[in-house]
Amino acid sequence: MTRPAYLQPRILFLLVLPPMMWAGNAVVGRLMVGTLPPVAMNALRWLMVALMLMPLSTRVWRDMAAIRQRWVYLAAIGVLGVGTYNAMQYLALQTSTPLNVTLIGSSVPVWMMLVGWLAYGQRLHARQLLGALLSALGVVLVIAQGQWEVLRHVRLVPGDLLMLLASLAWAFYSWMLACPPANMLGHQRPDWDWAAFLQIQVLFGLIWAGACTAVEAIMAGPGQAPMWPSSWQAWGAMVFIAIGPSILAYRCWGLGVQAVGPTMAAFFGNLTSIFAAVWSALLLGQHPRWYHPVALVLITVGIAVSSRVRSGDQARDAT
Repeated sequence: MTRPAYLQPRILFLLVLPPMMWAGNAVVGRLMVGTLPPVAMNALRWLMVALMLMPLSTRVWRDMAAIRQRWVYLAAIGVLGVGTYNAMQYLALQTSTPLNVTLIGSSVPVWMMLVGWLAYGQRLHARQLLGALLSALGVVLVIAQGQWEVLRHVRLVPGDLLMLLASLAWAFYSWMLACPPANMLGHQRPDWDWAAFLQIQVLFGLIWAGACTAVEAIMAGPGQAPMWPSSWQAWGAMVFIAIGPSILAYRCWGLGVQAVGPTMAAFFGNLTSIFAAVWSALLLGQHPRWYHPVALVLITVGIAVSSRVRSGDQARDAT
C-alpha cells in the first residue's frame, strides 16, 4: 500500500516545522513586550529578512521594469502580508496571550472563505456556512475566555480583536496571491523564484512598516521601550524570528503545500496553537485553560466541514 504524501517523513517535516516556528514567533513576541515596540519590532524583523535574502534574490534587480509594471499589486500584497499582518500580531500580543493569538489566527481559512464570497464572488455552500459558524464559535469562545458574561458586558481583550483584524488582512493577502492580475500569470509572470518574490514583498512591506514605525515613535509616551534592541537576548530573539518564522517557515510551507495541497496543509497549520500551548507553558508559565482545546476542536472541525464541498459544486463554481 502506498503511503499518503503527508505521512512521508520529508513532507511531515515540511508541514510541521512552520507551525512550530509560527508558535515560537508568537511566544517571542510576548516575551519582547516592554523590550521593543511592536511596530518597530515588525519593521526590524523584515529589514533583517531583506538583508538575509539579498544573496538569494539578485535576479530581482535585473528587471526593474517588471516591478514597475506590477508595483500596485506587489505593493498591496507587501503591505498586507509583511507590513500589516505581523505588526498587528505583535500589537495583539501586548494584551493577549500567544495561545489566544494563534487560536484566533487558525480561523483564517474561514475568513478566506468569507472574503472570497464578498470580494471575489465565490459561491458559498451550506456546508461551508456550517463550518464558518463552528469556527466562529471557537473564536468567540477564546475572546470570551470561556465566560459568556464577558460578551454580555462587552469586556473584550484588545489583543484578541486586533488578531481578528490581522486574520482578515491575511485572508485578503491570501486571495490576492491566489487570484493575481493577468500580468502575474502564465508566461506574463516574471521569472522570480521564491526568494525573489518574497524579497519584493518584503521591500514594499518595509516602506509601510517604516512609516508606521515613525508614527509609533512620534506617539510614544515617556515610558516607551527603546526603538532598537538593547541587549544580546533581544538581538537573539530578532535573529530567531527573522530566520525561523520568516525565511525557513515560508520556504518549507510553500514546498509542503505543493506536495499535499492547501486543504490538507490547513490542518497542519492548526498545529500552531498546540505548539503555542507547549511553548507558553514552558517559557511563560501560561498553561491552557479548558476552553482552549474546545476552541481548537471547533475551529478545526469548522475548517474540515468547510473544505468538504462536493467536486461537482466546485466544478460549477469554476465555470
